[in-house]
Amino acid sequence: MAAQPKKRTPVMEISDGGLGLGLAAFIANGEDLGPMIRQGFDCGKPEALMQSLRGIVKKKEVEIEELCRLHYEDFILAVDELRGVMVDAEELKSMLSAENSHLQEVSTAVLLKLDELLEACSIKKNVGDALKILKICVKVISLCMACNNYIAEAKFRPALKTLNLIEKSYLQNIPVKLLKMVVGRQIPLIKLHIEKKACGEFNDWLVHIRRMAKQIGQVSISHASLARQKDEEIRARQREAEENSHAGPDEHKYTLDLENTDEETALDFDLTPVYRAHHIHMCLGIGEKFRDYYYKNRLMQLNLDMQISTSQPFLESHQPFLAQVAGFFIVEERVLRTADKILTQSQVEATWETAIAKITSICESQFSRMGTASHLLLVKDYITLLAAVLMKYGYQTRPLIDILDKSRDKYHQLLLTECRKQVDDILANDSYEQMLIKKEYEYNMNVTAFHLGPSDVIPDFPYLAPFSASVPDVCRIVRSFIEDSVSYLSYGGDMNLYDVVKRYLDRLLIEVLNNCLLNRMYARSLAMSQMMQLAGNISVLEQACDLYLLYSAQQCGIPKRVAERSRSSLTARAVLKASQNAAYNALINMANSKIDEFMVLLDDVNWIVEESPDNANDYMNEVLIYLETLVSTAQEILPQEALYKVVSGAMSHISDSIMTTLLSDGVKRFTASSVSGLDMDLNLLEAFADEKFHITGLADLGKETTFRDRLVEIRQLVNLLLSSQPENFMNPVIRGKNYGSLDFKKVAIVCDKFKDSADGLFGSLSNRNTKQSARKRSLDVLKRRLKDFG
Repeated sequence: MAAQPKKRTPVMEISDGGLGLGLAAFIANGEDLGPMIRQGFDCGKPEALMQSLRGIVKKKEVEIEELCRLHYEDFILAVDELRGVMVDAEELKSMLSAENSHLQEVSTAVLLKLDELLEACSIKKNVGDALKILKICVKVISLCMACNNYIAEAKFRPALKTLNLIEKSYLQNIPVKLLKMVVGRQIPLIKLHIEKKACGEFNDWLVHIRRMAKQIGQVSISHASLARQKDEEIRARQREAEENSHAGPDEHKYTLDLENTDEETALDFDLTPVYRAHHIHMCLGIGEKFRDYYYKNRLMQLNLDMQISTSQPFLESHQPFLAQVAGFFIVEERVLRTADKILTQSQVEATWETAIAKITSICESQFSRMGTASHLLLVKDYITLLAAVLMKYGYQTRPLIDILDKSRDKYHQLLLTECRKQVDDILANDSYEQMLIKKEYEYNMNVTAFHLGPSDVIPDFPYLAPFSASVPDVCRIVRSFIEDSVSYLSYGGDMNLYDVVKRYLDRLLIEVLNNCLLNRMYARSLAMSQMMQLAGNISVLEQACDLYLLYSAQQCGIPKRVAERSRSSLTARAVLKASQNAAYNALINMANSKIDEFMVLLDDVNWIVEESPDNANDYMNEVLIYLETLVSTAQEILPQEALYKVVSGAMSHISDSIMTTLLSDGVKRFTASSVSGLDMDLNLLEAFADEKFHITGLADLGKETTFRDRLVEIRQLVNLLLSSQPENFMNPVIRGKNYGSLDFKKVAIVCDKFKDSADGLFGSLSNRNTKQSARKRSLDVLKRRLKDFG
């Protein structure tokens, strides 16, 4: 029967007549009856739907019966064949049963062996599985035992490798659940134990390295100090070689230094605990935690190191304090350089900036409290060594240098104060007598060492130096000041060392030495010879200024030949020169004061004597004795220029004193006889002046004015009074030639007091009619003309 093609029939509305047809059409086309049945129930007609379905079933049953009637014969044949097949099957079954029985009988022994074989295979498999499980467990247990051994031996790195191996390769594959659970629970605990152990070792290292930091810093600073001394020795040899270069090549000028001290080997401190702790934390995956822990703990240590002791002076505690800081940052630099990323450059720089701010604050505070220059110098030296050490390790040390620069004036003020006290003591204890040197070593120590005398010629001993004992002592103070100043200033600041040293040297010589000399000079406690010696000392010290300058240049590293070519000079030299002149003026005043004591005897002179005296007046004898002492003493002590000034001043003062006496009201009148006595006094004084002018060698200096010339005023006045024609004074030519130093008013006063002869009792009456002498007439003419001139 050919199958009918399926056609899609649209859903029709359900009615009693068309429902059966619609269902039949859907069934014929093989379509889904669901929508049709759902619509029937939705319309409330399920009975009609069921009735239609029953009708279709009956129709189909009729069709089946028709089909069976058509194929009945074929069905009967098929049943017969089936029965034949069943018979054959029974026969085959019997045969198979027989064969099976026979086969079972034959294979019973084989089956027994097969069962044994299968059982053996099962056992083998079980044993294999057990061995495999056992191998895994044994491997895990052996690894655990190895880990325990590593931990017991503090070999944490292989222990962590073992744990990682167990965790990654074996833990998930452990077949024994209990063992797996135990191992899995113990691994974190073991890692935590290793972390604690590593931290414990690291904490021990922190304590150890803090104790070692001071020693590390001291060793480094000691190396820096030795290097500085070595550099200074090299520079000293270079300067010596340069100074001796004019004598020819020096075989020792250049030397090869084979000594090479490795400071890194000297600084023996172990960072292994740090490396190990960091590596362990890296293996544990918590490297950042360890880096933070390291940084915070080291900061805490630094804060503790920054706390200076209040129980002892800073002078005693500054070296341990600064050495501790140096050691701390040397360790940090090596950790930064050798330990992988434990520290960063920014962290080290931030730590250093914090530390140097604290150090500078402490130093500023302590420097402000210091009252001794040597103490400040000691601290300064250690600070510069600290700066040199840390600069070598890459730290910026400029703030430390700035602190020293700020304290420069304070240090020198303290140094000047100490020098002032020393100079005051030296000047106060000096006898101001020429220094007597008995031995050659004394000469070398007090004269040659300061270039105060010839060094190529050794004098005979005992030797009498032109200065007193205070001069070499003052030179030692000045030299020590220069050395201390250079020592403080040689810290690497931005300055011209020589210019700064020269400025402070000027202050020493002016504010200290010169002022002390002036104070001693104006104290009026020195005798004439002592004042001369003081003036001589000032002269020597003034000449030594160039030597001080040369020594300063040498200390600053400037070659001697360069320093000698330099035209720089000290302001102090001019100041000392002025003080020297002040000393000479003081000597002149002292000499004049002493002369005044003898010139008082002029009041005892009989000015109206009738007869000329046979000898000089007493005052002149005293004056000459004093002048002899004055000149001999000054000749031994003072330079010729000073001798000339002092003696010239004395001569001028004598002349002025005699003139003042004649002009004073104390002398009402005087006679020609007294003038003759005065002429005799002047002759002695002039002879003395000429003799001393030549003996002292002043004549060889080509001075325009001699000692005699200082007496010219009183000499011209005496010559005028003794002249036969005094009226020639009014002649300009003669006055300019013979009386140029005389003043009209003074001559007029003196002439009014001058009488040619003394008046005896009734002398005026007896001589009233006597003819006046020509000299008297000339003198009267002079008096009248002077009055007319006035």
